[in-house]
Amino acid sequence: MSLADVAYLPETPAHDSEIESLNEEAFGPGRFARAAYKIREGGPHERALSFVAVRESSVIASVRMTPIAAGKGRSLMLGPLAVRPAYKSLGIGRRLVAMALEAAAGAGWPSVLLVGDEPYYGPLGFTRIPHGQISMPRPVDPNRLLIHEIVPDAAANLSGEVVHAAAALV
Repeated sequence: MSLADVAYLPETPAHDSEIESLNEEAFGPGRFARAAYKIREGGPHERALSFVAVRESSVIASVRMTPIAAGKGRSLMLGPLAVRPAYKSLGIGRRLVAMALEAAAGAGWPSVLLVGDEPYYGPLGFTRIPHGQISMPRPVDPNRLLIHEIVPDAAANLSGEVVHAAAALV
């Protein structure tokens, strides 16, 4: 397989069932118990900032962005990011993340938060959020709370519990 065979596209409703299948394969049924999924239950993701990788008309990877709030701060939460096993370690996930970050910046978002592994996401511009600054609705290793600041010092605006932006008190 050549990476030239992979098309990167904005997510559309037509991709939904394949994305659900991909996330089930990547994360299993336990994914619904995770903190990030709890936040995502609060409202829709930003389809215009979410992308898929397609090969031979099948979704092989996906990344979604969800608007969140923590205190008075607003951000996006990246994830889930999933790549079918046969296509891992080819840079497809990293390319999707880069596309999502570029789209977030273009849309004026100050930052992007995620729960993930610093060795993977660090080279993509993510750093740890200071311990205790934010909390998640379910247990999360604080070392896995990472942020990509589009606007310098945007992380300082986030405090308290992270919720879906639609659930935030105005």
